[in-house]
Amino acid sequence: METEKIVPTEQELKGFDFNDPVVIELINHAREGDAADRALTVVQALGKYKKAVFWAVVLSTSLIMEGYDIIIINSFLGQTQFQARFGIYDPVQGYNVIPPSWQSGLTNSSLVGQLCGLLVNAYVQDRIGCRPTMMFFMAWMAVMIFIPFFSPSLGVLAFGEFMCGISWGVFQTVSTAYACEVVPTILRPYTTAYVCLCWGAGILLSSGVVRAVANLEGDLGWRLPFALQWIWPVPLFIGAYFAPESPWSAVRRGKIDLARRSLMRLRQDTSNKEREVNASLAYIRHTTALEQAERGDASFWECFQGTNLRRTEIVCKSCANVNSVATAGQLLCGNTLLGYSVVFLEAAGLSELQAFDVNISLSACWVLGVILCWFLFPYFGRATIYMSGMTFMFFCLLAIGGLGFTHNKHAEIAICVLLVISTLCAMITVGPACYPIIAEIPSGRLRYKTIVIGRFVSNITGLLSNCVTPRMISPIAWNWGAKTALFYAGTNLLTNIWCWFRLPETKNRTFGEIDLLFDNKIPARKFKHTNVDPFALHRNYL
Repeated sequence: METEKIVPTEQELKGFDFNDPVVIELINHAREGDAADRALTVVQALGKYKKAVFWAVVLSTSLIMEGYDIIIINSFLGQTQFQARFGIYDPVQGYNVIPPSWQSGLTNSSLVGQLCGLLVNAYVQDRIGCRPTMMFFMAWMAVMIFIPFFSPSLGVLAFGEFMCGISWGVFQTVSTAYACEVVPTILRPYTTAYVCLCWGAGILLSSGVVRAVANLEGDLGWRLPFALQWIWPVPLFIGAYFAPESPWSAVRRGKIDLARRSLMRLRQDTSNKEREVNASLAYIRHTTALEQAERGDASFWECFQGTNLRRTEIVCKSCANVNSVATAGQLLCGNTLLGYSVVFLEAAGLSELQAFDVNISLSACWVLGVILCWFLFPYFGRATIYMSGMTFMFFCLLAIGGLGFTHNKHAEIAICVLLVISTLCAMITVGPACYPIIAEIPSGRLRYKTIVIGRFVSNITGLLSNCVTPRMISPIAWNWGAKTALFYAGTNLLTNIWCWFRLPETKNRTFGEIDLLFDNKIPARKFKHTNVDPFALHRNYL
C-alpha cells in the first residue's frame, strides 16, 4: 500500500501571504470545513444538506426531457403510425419503413444541436452562473418543441430536433456540475448519479407513452408524445429561479457574498450554521486559490495543457487509439444498442407490440439500476463499479451476438432476456458510476469546460454510432440483426482495457485532494492508497 504523502508545492502556495492574519484565518477555517464534512456519514450529510440535495434534484430533473425525446425518436422508427406518415414502402417487408439514412439523420440532428449547446454553455455558464443559464434555455426549449410537434416532413422534424438539442446540450453540463458542487464529498456520487436516473426516467416515460399510443390512428400517435414535453419547462424554470447559485461557481467569478448567501440556503439551520458556512466558504476559496496559482485564464486550451490533459483524457476519449472513457464509454460498452432496442428487437424477430413491451422493461432498468447502485457506492469505488459492469456486459454482448446466428423462437426469447440483464447491469454500474467520474475528475476552474469537452466527444461518438448502428440492424441495409452485439463487444473490451490502466479511483476524495493527486502525477492504480494532506505546508508556515 502506498505510504507517500502528497502536499501542496511551493509554487501552488506562492500567492499566500502567511504573515497576513486574514490568510491565516482563511486557512484555519478551510481546514475546519474540510474536517467537518469528512466526519459526516451519509445519513448525517442528508440531514445537514437536505436543502442542497433538494436543489440538486430540481435542476437535474431537466435531463428527463433529454432522455424522453432522444429515445422517443428511436422508438418512432418502429412505430406503424410514424412509418406510415414518413416512411417509404419496402416490397420485401410489405410495409413502410424509415430508411437507415433518415434513422441516422433524425437521431444525429439532436446530437448536433447538443454539440452547439455544449459550446454555448461553456462560455455562458462560466460568466453568468448556473441559474440564469438554466432559465434561459428552459424558455428556449418551450418554444422549440413547436417545431417537431407541427413538422410536416422528416427534414423539418430533424431541424426541430436540432433546435431542441441545443437546450439538452446545456442541461447536460449544468445538471452534472451543479449536482456535484452544492453537496459535500460523501453525497457527490448520489446526486450526480441522480442525473443518470433522470435520464433513465425520461427513457422509461417515453417507452410507456409510445406503448400507450401504439393503437391510436393517424398522426396523433406520434404528435401526442411530442406535446407531452411541454409539461416540463415551466415548473423547471420556476425551480431554477428560486434555486441558490453554486457557491463554487460564485467564488470562481469573484462573487464571495453570493457564495456565502448560497451556502446559507444550502444547509439546515443550526446554532453553528454561520461558522460552518464560513468554514465551507474558506475551503472553496482555498481550493480555488491553489488552482489559480499555477494555471492561466481557464480557457479551453488550458484543458489540454499540463496535468489537465490527463483529466480531459479521462473525461472524454482518445480517438487515435480507439479507446473510450467515462462518458463515451457508456456508448461503446454496448449502450448504443439500448437506444435502438425497438428496431433491434423487431430485427431479432419480435412483433411491434412485443418489442414495445420489452422496451418498457429495458427502460425500467435505467431507473431501478441507479437506485441499486446507490447501495454500492458506500462499499465500492467508482472505477471498480464501472469496470465490473463493463466486464459483465462484454459476456452478455458476446452471447447476444452468438444467438444472432440462430433463427428460432427460443433464441429470440434468450436475446430479450440477455438484453434486459445487460441493460440492468449497465444501469447498476456503468451508467451511474460515470457521472461522479466526470464531475470529480476536472479541476474546479475548468470543470464546466472539461465536462463540455467530454460530452462533446460523447456526442461525436454517438454521431458515429448512429450512422452505423441503424445500418447494422436494418433489414434493408447490412441486416446483421442480433449479431450487431458482437461489434459492441469489441468496443467494450477496448474501453475496459483503457480503464484498467488510466481510470483513477476518486472515492472519498475532496476536490482539493484530487487536484494534488493529479498535480503530482500519481498513477491511476495508486490513487486509492496515496495519502494527501492539502494543509501540510500550511502547518509548517504556521
